[in-house]
Amino acid sequence: MGAYKYVQELWRKKQSDVMRFLFRVRRWQYRQMSAIHRAPRPTRPDKAKRLGYKAKQGFVIYRVRVKRGGRKKQCIKGQTYGKPVNQGVNELKFAKSHQAIAEGRVGRRCGGLRVLNSYWVAQDSKYKYFEVILVDPFHKAIRRDPEIQWICNPVHKHREMRGLTAATKKSRGLGKGHKFHNTIGGSRRACWKRRNTLSLKRYR
Repeated sequence: MGAYKYVQELWRKKQSDVMRFLFRVRRWQYRQMSAIHRAPRPTRPDKAKRLGYKAKQGFVIYRVRVKRGGRKKQCIKGQTYGKPVNQGVNELKFAKSHQAIAEGRVGRRCGGLRVLNSYWVAQDSKYKYFEVILVDPFHKAIRRDPEIQWICNPVHKHREMRGLTAATKKSRGLGKGHKFHNTIGGSRRACWKRRNTLSLKRYR
């Protein structure tokens, strides 16, 4: 087993004495920092490497914290002023995951960089902490690397805001099989449009 495999096994046993101590120290450290800040190196080098990170010029790691919990509706005395179907206040959840929100916030902060991927690093009662891997699309080390130069293409601008990263794709309902009939044709909107468009085909 290589060194990365040992690190991976450590992270699998999150309730071991070593990891519990590390988490306690790190969570305290992350709480003192700003909500979005640059990390000098990945906290989980094995995970970052599996998600495409390389320890070379052009790759950047940002750490971001996101508030945990659902999306309680802001309304006075529970008066939502609408039909009963929309009268919920407390148990509302956002369609995107916390990780997808984290990617979006970093992507907006670092507009010139491209979001490659992200991973979980810690959480406490109030926050979840993620590290986001970003790539500089104008750096020569990236543009000349055949494995990563695809991200320099303009169509990959703000992938995280358009549901193209691994974390943001999960909320789009894509997949194969009987559970994913609502997105046949690429998306929910495309599926709905195809089913609700009258098409009278005839020979011309």
